Amino acid sequence: MNTLRNKVQLIGHVGQEPEIKSFEGGKKLANITLATNESYTNANGEKVDNTEWHRLTAWGKIADLIENYVTKGKEIAIEGKLTHRSYEDKDGVKRFITEVIINDLLLLGK
Repeated sequence: MNTLRNKVQLIGHVGQEPEIKSFEGGKKLANITLATNESYTNANGEKVDNTEWHRLTAWGKIADLIENYVTKGKEIAIEGKLTHRSYEDKDGVKRFITEVIINDLLLLGK
């Protein structure tokens, strides 16, 4: 049961071109956004589409895969863990970020 702790699985479409950063020693970081869609019928019988946006981060080999094969609009499936962090922006305001650190990536579609 321990493997079910802090596990996120998402299938969706990439919202923008991946942002790739390279560091000393050849280590890479990839940042992307992912849109997941859900449809339901409200109390009035109307179909409602809801889109959620997720911030995703990947390191190493998965970042390499994203750099070489993932583009805006591409459908992907990911598995990872949810993380929270904070930082101070250039104006000294504390900002909070929730993101998914990708552990596994599957390219879907064409």
